[in-house]
Parts: sequence; C-alpha cells; structure tokens
Amino acid sequence: MAVQERLYTAAEFWLMAKSGQFADDKIYELVSGVIIAMNPPNRMNAWIASEIGYHLRVFIQDKNLGFVLGADGGYTLAPGTVRIPDVSFISSVRQPDLGEVEDIFAPDLAVEVISPSETPVSIHDKTALYLKSGAVMVWNVFPDEKVIEVWQSGEGDAMTVRQYTAEDTLDGGDVLPGFRLKVSTVFPE
Repeated sequence: MAVQERLYTAAEFWLMAKSGQFADDKIYELVSGVIIAMNPPNRMNAWIASEIGYHLRVFIQDKNLGFVLGADGGYTLAPGTVRIPDVSFISSVRQPDLGEVEDIFAPDLAVEVISPSETPVSIHDKTALYLKSGAVMVWNVFPDEKVIEVWQSGEGDAMTVRQYTAEDTLDGGDVLPGFRLKVSTVFPE
C-alpha cells in the first residue's frame, strides 16, 4: 500500500496511468481518493477469473450482447474511485461502445474473485459501491469455499444475495437471460 500526501480524483488517476506513472507492472485502484497497489492474484484466482470470463465471453459473443473485460478493464465508479473487477460485462444495449474510462460508469456485471487478504468489510463495501454506481449484479467468488455469492440491488439501499455452491447452476438473471453455468466448472478438482 502506498503512502501519499493528498487525495486524488479519478481524472488525475487516469492521467497518471496514461502517462506511464504506474509502469511497474502492478495494478492500481483508486479508493476514495487513495491510490492503492493491489496484490497480484494467485494462480488459482487468476485461473478461476479466466474460466468465468471464458464462459461469459462464449455466451455473450454468440448472442452479440456486449463486451467482456478482464482484470485490465477499470471503471470510474465515483469522482475519487476507480475499481478493476477480475471480470466484467457491459451490455451493448446500455453502452453500444466501450466508452471512455474517465466516464462515471459501472459494468452491468462485476465479478470479483476474492483473495485471502480481503476482509468481509472491504468485500461488502466494494460490492455496495458497484451496485450503487449502476452495476446490476455482482458475483463474489470464494475459491476456498467453492461458493459464488450473487448480489443485486434491493429496495432503497438494500442489497440481496443468493449463494451458489459447487452443486448449483448459476444463471445470468436479468443481466444475461439464458446464461447458465454449473458452479463446479469454475473450480478445479
């Protein structure tokens, strides 16, 4: 985690990224004005994210529904916050092109493969921010437990969650009608 003397805006963060100030092969996010160096994913988490991205991409490309991005696709969720989900989906109905990273915009679906260093509070805060910023659905994937939590906005500021285990089949809900994925396929034996 970097120590910094002031808070940054998303516009400043993106300018720094474009000018090569983050050229050390680390991934950075901006959270409430603070630039944070993210821990690199372990191989298991990277494999799970890739597997989910693959299944989403096959379904979405076949139906020409939009765009699937990997962990290099960042989103400005607020003037001082930029997050980079492990996998995300942007509907072409909602956004016919990929748009500019500086636009305040959340993906329709954000997928986070949870690492051991993340706390329940940080996971909840990130999930709530995605939904508050316009994401329709968030999948939090817990590799050790082999569980996927599907979060959606509820009434007011409420959020609903449904938990899927390795025996279940995940569906795309209103975001990706017709998408189905056996949860066990994204967790190696």
